[in-house]
Amino acid sequence: MFETVTFYVAFFLFIGGLIYKIASWFRVKIGRESKNIPTSRRITSSFRGVFLTLFSRKILTLLRVFVLDVLLQRRILREDSFRWIMHITIFGGFTGLLLMHALGDILTSAVFPDYYSTLNPFMFLRDLFGAVVILGIIMAIYRRSIRPTPRLMSNVTDHYAILIVAVIMISGIVLEGTKIVSYGTYQQMVDDYGAVDGEQEERSLEAYWVSHFGVVSPRLKEPFDAATLDQGAELHDMSCVECHSRPQWAFTGYGVARIIRPVALWMDSVSIAGILHYIHILGCFVALAYLPFSKMFHIFASPVSLLANAVTEEGKSDPATKATRQAMELDACTHCGACTFRCSVGVAFEQIGNRNILPSEKIASIKALASGKRLSEEQLRILQEGVWLCTNCYRCTVACPAGINLQDLWFTVREQFLENGYPEYLVLSPLSFYRGLMRGDIEEREYDKPMTQARESIASVCGLVDNQDVLTLTATDGDLHADLSLSAQAKTFSGCFGCETCTTVCPVVSHYENPKESLGLLPHQIMHTCGLGIRDLAFGSNMLWDCITCYQCQEQCPQGVAVTDVLYELKNLAVAHVTAKMRS
Repeated sequence: MFETVTFYVAFFLFIGGLIYKIASWFRVKIGRESKNIPTSRRITSSFRGVFLTLFSRKILTLLRVFVLDVLLQRRILREDSFRWIMHITIFGGFTGLLLMHALGDILTSAVFPDYYSTLNPFMFLRDLFGAVVILGIIMAIYRRSIRPTPRLMSNVTDHYAILIVAVIMISGIVLEGTKIVSYGTYQQMVDDYGAVDGEQEERSLEAYWVSHFGVVSPRLKEPFDAATLDQGAELHDMSCVECHSRPQWAFTGYGVARIIRPVALWMDSVSIAGILHYIHILGCFVALAYLPFSKMFHIFASPVSLLANAVTEEGKSDPATKATRQAMELDACTHCGACTFRCSVGVAFEQIGNRNILPSEKIASIKALASGKRLSEEQLRILQEGVWLCTNCYRCTVACPAGINLQDLWFTVREQFLENGYPEYLVLSPLSFYRGLMRGDIEEREYDKPMTQARESIASVCGLVDNQDVLTLTATDGDLHADLSLSAQAKTFSGCFGCETCTTVCPVVSHYENPKESLGLLPHQIMHTCGLGIRDLAFGSNMLWDCITCYQCQEQCPQGVAVTDVLYELKNLAVAHVTAKMRS
């Protein structure tokens, strides 16, 4: 009764969670485009896409991806053979246990009419699959705790997943070993199925089981005479052989049985087998109920992500389908760290300490943001910084075993932050180059807005000086010299003698009829402000932010002043100065 009730509770929680998670794929909104797309359109667009795919040549692509990437997990193998073995052992072992044990009464018995859990090959296969899963768990613990991959971070969900699987497997193996030596279990089987008549036959059968099946009896001890064992073997063949193979075939459980033999009678007296049975059942049902709400949900979401991205044509898919796909991809992440290991800017984490720089950690924060969870200003700031500190090198997307288009996801979230009005100074840096390439996907009025906002934010904090004002030495900042001298290239500003060669060759200056009016200070004048230590005037020049980094000025300078590098350093100092002011 307990098992039945618990199973139905866990099953309904699992189904409810599954429905809730799938429904969230059509409800969660990520980015500007998704905000104006109703749920009904996303549902119809997804079903239409599935229908058209199944009845086109793309079905062959789906079959290929299903076999190679979902079943054989080819993408993981390409990245890391150790992790591939770990995944295959856990995935393959659990699949075997489902077929040969957990679903034995439903599936296996329908395929094999003679199925019985204590018969071979089923008993041996159950222990084999269990041992394979245990091997995978050990490898997972080794990878995450003992010798982790560089920058791989484990969170609570990773530990929960390993813990639940470990509880299920260990309790099952120990339960099997306990049943092998349990005299109470043996007596119950004799009462239910044994065809023994009289005390002598009962003792003979018991002696045979003690000798050959490992049962620990409180009244019979080895050795036994041959006649008793022969009679026991005959009785065993009559009553038990049809449903009991030798326990040695259950090699993991039998190994445990050998270890616990000295305390077998005590364990039997306090019903340890019954306690382990409930722990094992509860572990299985808790895992079932918790699955849709844990990282283990990637068992369903990752295959869907792989299949969906395999048939998605970039630039041709319906925006409604894209919105649904990106919401689904958040659940497909396995938190394996492959993207983080490959990340081009992952080393920046060692200096900045913002976990959201790492792609695998960024996913969790984006998921919280997309689900509607209220994030503090500080949490939003570090997430935005993490999203923008990306070179769009595409390495994370290539490495992702779940097939998530991470580069596309970062771009969508970056634009969402800009639309929400959070100033982002990196939009003025080369890290916004990819945004320029994607300009066609951004509304024209929205493209320049974040750059103007970032400049205005810097201007409001720095308290800029008009370049037409008469300046006095009281406006100078001696710290600017020290800051620029930290870089071997930036400190070359002191070599400038005002020949204006940098300004003459600058393509940005030549673009304007009246460059002083449009740009504020010209390149050689910015070098002068550095020499005078006028920080605010240098930071406020449009020339500083409009520089296209062509290095013409630096290559032509007769004094060897690294003009472009000075401008780079000034931009970094401006952003650092404004950030520090806003935090204080």
